Amino acid sequence: MAKTDMRRRGFGAALGRLLGFLVASAVCGVLAASLVVPAVAAAGFGVSRSIGFFDSLPEELAVQPPSQSTKVLTADGQPIATFYAENRVRIPLDQISPHIKDAVIAIEDSRFYDHAGLDPQGILRAVVANVTKGDQQGASTITQQYVTNVVNEARLSQDRPDEVILSGQKDIGDKLREMKLAVALEKKFTKEQILEGYLNIVFFNSDAYGVEAAARYFFSTTAKDLNLPQSALLAGLVNSPTFYNPSINPDKSMVRRNQVLGEMLRLGKITQAQHDEAAATPIELKITPQRQGCANATMAPYFCDYISHLILNNPAYGPDQTERERKLYRGGLTIVTTLDSRLQAAAQAQVDGTAGPNPDRWGAALVTVQPGTGKILAMAQNTVFLPEPGKFDTHLNFNVDAKDPQGNNLNGAGGFQTGSTMKPFTFAEWLNEGRTITAEVDASKRVYPLGFPWRSSCGKVLGAYSTAQSNPALGAADDLQNAEEGFYRKMPINYGLYNSINTATFASATQLDFCGIQKMVDAVGLHSGLDGSPINMHQLGNLLGATNVAPLHMANAFATFAHDGRYCTPVALVEVKDAAGGILPVQPVECRDAVKPDVARGVNSVLQDVMKVGSGVWIKPKVQDKVPVAAKTGTSNNNGATWVVGHTTGLATASFFGDALEGQKRAGQDVTINGTFYPRLDGFMIAGPQWANYMVNVAPLYPAGPFPPPPPPMIGPSPKP
Repeated sequence: MAKTDMRRRGFGAALGRLLGFLVASAVCGVLAASLVVPAVAAAGFGVSRSIGFFDSLPEELAVQPPSQSTKVLTADGQPIATFYAENRVRIPLDQISPHIKDAVIAIEDSRFYDHAGLDPQGILRAVVANVTKGDQQGASTITQQYVTNVVNEARLSQDRPDEVILSGQKDIGDKLREMKLAVALEKKFTKEQILEGYLNIVFFNSDAYGVEAAARYFFSTTAKDLNLPQSALLAGLVNSPTFYNPSINPDKSMVRRNQVLGEMLRLGKITQAQHDEAAATPIELKITPQRQGCANATMAPYFCDYISHLILNNPAYGPDQTERERKLYRGGLTIVTTLDSRLQAAAQAQVDGTAGPNPDRWGAALVTVQPGTGKILAMAQNTVFLPEPGKFDTHLNFNVDAKDPQGNNLNGAGGFQTGSTMKPFTFAEWLNEGRTITAEVDASKRVYPLGFPWRSSCGKVLGAYSTAQSNPALGAADDLQNAEEGFYRKMPINYGLYNSINTATFASATQLDFCGIQKMVDAVGLHSGLDGSPINMHQLGNLLGATNVAPLHMANAFATFAHDGRYCTPVALVEVKDAAGGILPVQPVECRDAVKPDVARGVNSVLQDVMKVGSGVWIKPKVQDKVPVAAKTGTSNNNGATWVVGHTTGLATASFFGDALEGQKRAGQDVTINGTFYPRLDGFMIAGPQWANYMVNVAPLYPAGPFPPPPPPMIGPSPKP
């Protein structure tokens, strides 16, 4: 430009020379910051000192992927829940609407494609405004803003929120760092890469980090499908997400949106007709509140909670709890679970209807495992995570253990007394030791005094079957009780099992090695739900289910019978991927032969009779009319815990109903549930129909054939009951 032109412009000429200097200087940001940041003078930063400081600054910026949301899915791809510290979904630039790209550039950095990280014209504008008008304007380019976001995101992801620096809090040192890093960043990345990173990291709202999350939150759409007025509104938010929040300040938001549209028109990004139409469009929000964590899961909140504990307890996801939480809430994981959304919906509907209004807070639970894989297909209970009027709320998961085998918390209720659902395992040992299905036992015997000669080849000490009323120190023993009179007599052992006769189970145990019963129970994975310890089968009360066992493990034990005696550890995870698509470890499916196939078939043959002629014959609907099923009812001594656990060859399900939170101290006697009075609860009354209604609906989804019969020699003679 000629000198005469510069003189004619007067003050503008001086500013032009200043601009030339800023552009030419290797440290243009130094002088700009000295003018823009009032703290410089007070800090005593001279030009030479600032240049030296600028030269000493690092040029490398570790651009790590920003915090991303973790999603938890069913096996069939349905969403269960989302975990996040910042709600963000990273997407590539080609999945972002051109409107939002143009709008953000227009209002935030119109010369984005012309500068190399710093915008001298923008700096000049800010200087003039600050000097002549007393305004406090910044001059940050999109690249500079991206640098600030990256630095702050790194601090947040490292649990250093106190080190986050907002725009109005920057001192001269912060501004110089930002400028130098911006220049270096432009040398390392393309404009498209910088814009993509910026649009994925920028803050729009406390529920929306990045443009994809913002599109979903404000408009229930995707970044790819944002239209012009929507894009302009979001672009306007970047400057002040609270002040321009359309749900709080719609008038201010509209003014800002139209300002963005005006800039887009000025820059030739839209036509006058497009501008006028968009500016005349009312703000139409369709806010989709974000649902973070298991309390806000779209389904299966307690299964979700179980999944979260599996992740947080597993060193494969980080060396300590803090790192695992970071992985779960910031790592952008995709967690595919074993849950079948069809079964889950049926299970949840069933438990929700079981107890009705439920003012007395009775617990209902269903859990299903797939035989032969251990996959958990459904997990439901009749409670809510967060308090709601008229709802039964708890954080405890009725279906799982209190702790895992390493002692880590699983947030489970710790199981319930299983009652007669434990009897099939004593019967399994009966068959395992070579006895027949129809052999006779003396179920008339009701007293087993201290010193009775029980057999234990492993040398365990055996005690009497005792209750609070007995006094073993005085040599007392109990009078065993059956649920009904008329069964204190000799009978075939299978008859005793399918009719759930306590004295028949004890009579069979007199002929067995308790170490064999112990091995049988251990082989099918049964253990205390409270602390994970083995169930001591040398305590006689455990023959009738005196120890608390979680429904998940009862279902899985019966799944062992369903699959010809092959036991598989329960699994809940199919696949876990990190944000980059890398595969992270999950618990492998581990199966082993636990029960002899012929023994499993013998147990199944008798458990089928439970539903046909035994203790489950009153259960409706009659699942056995639709598909071959085997099951066992169970009730604790005080009727406070009731069960049906049963299976087809395709599904094994435990159904529980009872006192789930009071340690089963509350008796299920003389109670009214869902409008019906019960003198005493029994497994077939409520847990039974809950199981049957559910199984009728879901059994066809996992086709099951007839159970293979036991070998004829195992059946034995057929004496009259």
